[in-house]
Amino acid sequence: MTTAKRDTYTPETLLSVAVQVFNERGYDGTSMEHLSRAAGISKSSIYHHVTGKEELLRRAVSRALDGLFGILDEEPARTGRASDRLEHVVHRMVEVLIAELPYVTLLLRVRGNTDTERWALDRRRDFDHRVAALMQAAAADGDIRSDVDGRLATRLVFGMINSIVEWYRPEIRGMGEREVADAVAKVVFEGLRRGD
Repeated sequence: MTTAKRDTYTPETLLSVAVQVFNERGYDGTSMEHLSRAAGISKSSIYHHVTGKEELLRRAVSRALDGLFGILDEEPARTGRASDRLEHVVHRMVEVLIAELPYVTLLLRVRGNTDTERWALDRRRDFDHRVAALMQAAAADGDIRSDVDGRLATRLVFGMINSIVEWYRPEIRGMGEREVADAVAKVVFEGLRRGD
């Protein structure tokens, strides 16, 4: 049975196991031995696929970051009024977070202790700045309230979205990614939009 497992192990399934262990134990608290035991393969088999645990971390956080940055390339995020683009981005951030829940959870837990973690934090800041710029543009257009500092509003919105990793479970009935994304967008934009 162990042989069949080894024969069918792929870099993708190894990554999935690594992300689960990183999220349970923390990246710093995870050794190659922990990964080996969780995957049911030898450490040398892991090294056949990757150079070490930091490569697994980089692949995992890249998956989360690529999903988030991909949102900014979508047509509705690039064209139209800034407020409409912002609403699309916020909605899609929730969908990506839920679709890539273990990977985004790991991304949100990196602290900057390794080169990969510092790289991930830099990319996260870049994404945050792009969304903040979109929020400022929507405020400058007069479509969303300008009496709340744009950076603060961005942090509050991100805080709400990022907190989803702490409580969301796919098995919760009636709370699919679409429903959660719609609820977040409604709460955010009914609070941000200017009243006439």
